Amino acid sequence: MANSRTGDFRLGALPARLWQALAALLGVLALWLGWSAYSQWRDEGTLRALEGLRDHVVASAGQALAAQRKQLEQRLASPPVQAALASGNLVDASSALAQGWNGAKQVEIVPFDLEAAYAGLPKSGYARLALLEGAMQANAAVAGSVRDGAANALGVAAPAYDADKRLHGIAFAMLPQSPLTAVLQGAEPPSGTYLALRHGTAVLLEKGDTALAEHSDSLARAVPGSPLRVVAAVPDAASGPLGLGWQGCAVAALLCVVLAVLALVGPRLGFSKFRMRGKGGESPATEAELTLQQAVQRAPVPPPPPPVPVHENTSASPPSSDELDPGIFRAYDIRGVVGQNLDVRVAEQIGQAIGTVMQEQGLNDIVVGRDGRLSGPDLAAGLIEGLRKAGRNVVDIGMVPTPVAYFGAYQLRTGCCVSVTGSHNPPDYNGFKIVIGAQTLSGDAITDLYRRIRDGRLFEAPAHASLQQRDLAPDYIQRIAGDIHLARPLKVVVDAGNGVAGEIAPKLLEAIGAEVIPLYCDIDGTFPNHHPDPSEPHNLEDLVKSVAQFDADLGLAFDGDGDRLGVVTKDGHNIFPDRLLMLFAADVLDRNMGAQVIYDVKCTGKLHGWIVQHGGEPLMWQTGHSLIKAKMRETGAALAGEMSGHFFFQERWYGFDDGLYSAARLLEILAARPDVPSEVLDALPSGVATPEIKVDVPSGDPHAVVARFIQRAHLVRAVRFEGAELSTIDGLRADWPDGWGLMRASNTTPVLVLRFEADNREALGRIQGAFRDHLREVAADLKPTF
Repeated sequence: MANSRTGDFRLGALPARLWQALAALLGVLALWLGWSAYSQWRDEGTLRALEGLRDHVVASAGQALAAQRKQLEQRLASPPVQAALASGNLVDASSALAQGWNGAKQVEIVPFDLEAAYAGLPKSGYARLALLEGAMQANAAVAGSVRDGAANALGVAAPAYDADKRLHGIAFAMLPQSPLTAVLQGAEPPSGTYLALRHGTAVLLEKGDTALAEHSDSLARAVPGSPLRVVAAVPDAASGPLGLGWQGCAVAALLCVVLAVLALVGPRLGFSKFRMRGKGGESPATEAELTLQQAVQRAPVPPPPPPVPVHENTSASPPSSDELDPGIFRAYDIRGVVGQNLDVRVAEQIGQAIGTVMQEQGLNDIVVGRDGRLSGPDLAAGLIEGLRKAGRNVVDIGMVPTPVAYFGAYQLRTGCCVSVTGSHNPPDYNGFKIVIGAQTLSGDAITDLYRRIRDGRLFEAPAHASLQQRDLAPDYIQRIAGDIHLARPLKVVVDAGNGVAGEIAPKLLEAIGAEVIPLYCDIDGTFPNHHPDPSEPHNLEDLVKSVAQFDADLGLAFDGDGDRLGVVTKDGHNIFPDRLLMLFAADVLDRNMGAQVIYDVKCTGKLHGWIVQHGGEPLMWQTGHSLIKAKMRETGAALAGEMSGHFFFQERWYGFDDGLYSAARLLEILAARPDVPSEVLDALPSGVATPEIKVDVPSGDPHAVVARFIQRAHLVRAVRFEGAELSTIDGLRADWPDGWGLMRASNTTPVLVLRFEADNREALGRIQGAFRDHLREVAADLKPTF
């Protein structure tokens, strides 16, 4: 019983069973912490062993390829080949090159203009052509994987010079891939892990648990001097309680053991004499109390946390200007040409810069996805390495459309994501679309990443953060299909242009009740059929034919990363995105009277009146998906759209640009109406309009041309732009009562972008003439032909 004096309490008054229960609880806790420590230690060891084996295979494969390249160079330098080259006879040179080369196939020297190589496509193979071009660009021997019928082979190519250093062509040979794959055949990955040699999406050889193959690119390493890479994967690693590593768990387990022992022997050591006072002074410590204090003092305690590193990366000097091209840091995203100004090292630096910004904002987790380009796995691996180096936990969701990466930032509550994508650009382009703290980076926020890398102001954590793989495609489809249902089935042709939307888009549209006919939905990073850019009408020609062939209700086209939408009707009409925005606006405003709708400066002048007519508030804004999203957050707009095909739904969705979701919303609207979809779309207001007109700027500075154009426009407004309302939020847009014209500078290429629309062709000609004459006055070196 407690002492009668206030606050005086004897530990010995506690029942023995309570002490035993406490000891048992501490014992269980010690076992749990001990097992967690062992599991993490085991997983960390497995990861380190696999990474060591991967690096060994990378080095061995690099040596094997170097040997094959050297062999080709030596054979090109042989006297018979040199004699044939000197005479200009490539046929004899090819024969001499092949003479005595055991196992070699298709040995030839192709004229350096590569016209014959292009003419032989697709039969001659895109991989072969890529090697020929690579040798031409590098002016050195290159090697990589090529197809030999149904099997893989090793291809080597090198420029063919004669003794006088005159280039005659590009030599090519197909060799057995055994010298390359032998380095992996002799490797044994740790149990339960995965290791493979890949070229693009082709698997040359794999070992271990193939169930891990889908997420193996997160631990990929490029084979030097080739497009090949070695990928690796481990099962999801065990995580410690409260974020403790294995060392912390081990120390905590030991402490629990000590306390459990004390709980068992405590009553026998005289705890009954131990008193605790809340008031009335302190009692002298008893022998048992001293014993307890000494035991606790002797117990191991976790080491103090290491000091937080400064933001300067002292482990490496800042990259030189040759390594980091400021031109890839653009207005809306980061984008460059792989092998020229973008590679794995640059991707790693970008990842560490992004992680530095996240660290400053107290953000720990980030989602990473990539499109279907051949360079995607390597760049994603470099990006992930940089993020983890900066102490950011990465969730790798693999090859998915950019909207799925955006969705992941919401679904997993990270607020941060990066999509590794070149969007609609040619195959050799790639880049990064970045969201940090729910804000898409643009403008100065993107150039700030460059400055951090240039100046070496990169945060580096004491240890790499965690990495896990997730498949979010089912969650994405379920989220949309749980909200959107077609009132009647519609037959649609889906053209993904061999982009990354090809796998998910048909599944999604079928899930909401559509009948889908896929067109170019197999993901191929070389885009063999057409560029995945639905804003260019010639890229929709095959889609128009397929809609007619299958008597479909509609044709839907997506760009390379699935964040833009293009639409054609049964009659072959291309419904421009600004007219689609009209349909979306009417639908959203029907449920949200007074809501704001944002559109960019390239959209039709009829949008303003249409939005007002349907009870909304129109707002014209700058072009650029990141700029539009920023304006939506600022104003709380329910909907936004761009002429490029980006649509942003805040109502019933998350406000990011999503071509797949926009397609689902379009089908929902059309299926709810009794009219044929083509009739609904053709009935939308329209005028006589031009597509986007692009004028090259030889000086490379279109923004300077636009600045002069705007400055002089105000001087001659009464003459050339009489009666027009001028807007300069993005270039110069002049709106007359019967039409409008726009000239702005592209933020991605050195061109001027113009577009015109009017009620009739006479008005269109007048407006185009005003812009053309004015442009000639401010930039006499340009040759506008509109």
